[in-house]
Amino acid sequence: MSNNNIPRWNLDSLYPSLDSKEYKNDLSELENTFSLLQDMLNKTDKNSFPEWLNSYIDLLNKESSLLKTLQAFAYIIYSTDTTNPLFMNNLNKMDDYDAQSTQLYIKFSEILAENKDKLENFYKEYPEKKEYSYLLNEIIEDKKHQMSAAEEALASKMSHTGSSAWSLLQEQIISNLKDENGKTFNELRNDANEASPELRKKSWEKEIELLAQNRIAFGAALNNLKGEKIALNEKRGWKEGIDNALFNSRLSKNTLNALIGAIEDSLPMWRKYFQAKADILRKNGLTQSKTAGTKEHPGIAFYDLFAPVEKPNALGNSNSLISKKWTFKEACDYVVDEYNSFSKNMGDFAKNAIENQWIDAEVRPGKVGGAYDEDFPKGHQSRILSNFTGTFSDIITLAHELGHAFHFSCMKNKAPLFFNYPMTLAETASTFAETIVKQDMIEKSQGSDRMKILDLDLTDASQVLVDILCRFYFEESVFQARKSSELTADDFCRLMQEAQEKSYGNGLNDEKTADGKNYTERHEYMWAVKSHYYIPELDFYNFPYAFGQLFAAGLYQRAKKEGSDFAKTYEMLLSQTGSMSCEELCLKAGFDITKKDFWKSGIEMYAKEVEEYCKF
Repeated sequence: MSNNNIPRWNLDSLYPSLDSKEYKNDLSELENTFSLLQDMLNKTDKNSFPEWLNSYIDLLNKESSLLKTLQAFAYIIYSTDTTNPLFMNNLNKMDDYDAQSTQLYIKFSEILAENKDKLENFYKEYPEKKEYSYLLNEIIEDKKHQMSAAEEALASKMSHTGSSAWSLLQEQIISNLKDENGKTFNELRNDANEASPELRKKSWEKEIELLAQNRIAFGAALNNLKGEKIALNEKRGWKEGIDNALFNSRLSKNTLNALIGAIEDSLPMWRKYFQAKADILRKNGLTQSKTAGTKEHPGIAFYDLFAPVEKPNALGNSNSLISKKWTFKEACDYVVDEYNSFSKNMGDFAKNAIENQWIDAEVRPGKVGGAYDEDFPKGHQSRILSNFTGTFSDIITLAHELGHAFHFSCMKNKAPLFFNYPMTLAETASTFAETIVKQDMIEKSQGSDRMKILDLDLTDASQVLVDILCRFYFEESVFQARKSSELTADDFCRLMQEAQEKSYGNGLNDEKTADGKNYTERHEYMWAVKSHYYIPELDFYNFPYAFGQLFAAGLYQRAKKEGSDFAKTYEMLLSQTGSMSCEELCLKAGFDITKKDFWKSGIEMYAKEVEEYCKF
């Protein structure tokens, strides 16, 4: 445990250190597995293809387990000490291993495509491998979007000093930014949740200032990263960036259109919520904005989006679960209790993760912001990073990330190749875990506390739906604009302003500067903040969150109807997320996600909350 009993994680059951015998042994084993795979690729016997494929899949599972474990370990140690050159070099080394794996994959996909007519016989001879049919067909389809082996090898190698390097630059700048008092950028971001209106605005202004100081670097990083991806997409036969993202998400364009359409239809409702919150803050003297929440400018100031709807001196109320300052132990106990209310298996899992020190929650310099879960095939365990400050929203974050880890635990009896489930379904599990916590709190709360938990739920949901839609619009516009020209920081700021107007509209304060070129209380630099835009292999790392939010809402409504019996169904769904498309899996739960009506049914839960919230 670190200061104030906020923990750092224990990694001993993974690797004691980079110099440990265990770590070096697994590196050696991975390299040996690469060699064995390469030998098999060089000795393909078409006359005994089923036997060859059966052996190759088994060996591929071993490679997947080792590589995933080593890569995840390299990232988690780097993410808590981003300036450590040893960790940086090790992360780069993992890129080399990933490149080797990619080359083996390309050759395997060629052989598989050439022998696809033999798959039926393969499943007859090895019926236990029938469960791999979706994955093998996906590899064959992916083969259509590959460059030559030499070109893919060159692209992978050059990414180390290209897109991957730009991505690391953005992350390093963000994780090491500080104000003149030594306050980290992530701490400034966390102030958005504070009760003090002065602190929220001051930290927002400082955040904008720090980002603006580094605008050239951020702009160059995003411009070059997206430029590289557009060139590769064209060479690989993807018409648009979104096509590749949909394939990786195992989602159809019809489903995405239905999802986006339903969210767009709900925008008037969300703007009503933002304006209601702006009005509450203004009436209670809880905003530093001179115009937000007025008749002329009814929208909320950006720095007030996460503001608690209560007066600062109310924070001392020890009876309020929403406003109190939580210790880390209290937060953990609360999440475990809430998980238990749905499923003992889920509660026991969370308790075990906490007791085995799987969580690094301390805020400190050099550590990346936000939160994530990393899963390790080795020992089938996970590690969770968060930045715990004691707010109720930190509890929701803890529930969210533990939900990811529980998802992985439900796949314990699956082979490692099935662990690569898409973000769409990954976000369903984490958001469902959040929903359990928040909906239970809403049911238990009355009066002021009920308004506050409703506000918290609506704030979170609006971020996942409205802000995600904003990010979707922004990234879509970036891909289109970058096709024809280089983009600068000014271009990205303009595109972000347009995306915020299209999504938030007058839900955000629409006051402009005297020249009418900029909004005074929005955030044109959000493109520099969100690391999602800078992940080379994950374009449109946004709509999966909206998918998860609304699918989780649908699952929660079903859980309420079916009671405790639904827990088994839920665990079964999670266990199969790596085996089929989103549409197929959702049909197992009785949902047709290609229709807008399904997504609207999930939004209805929040529509009822907005109506109640507007009455306070």
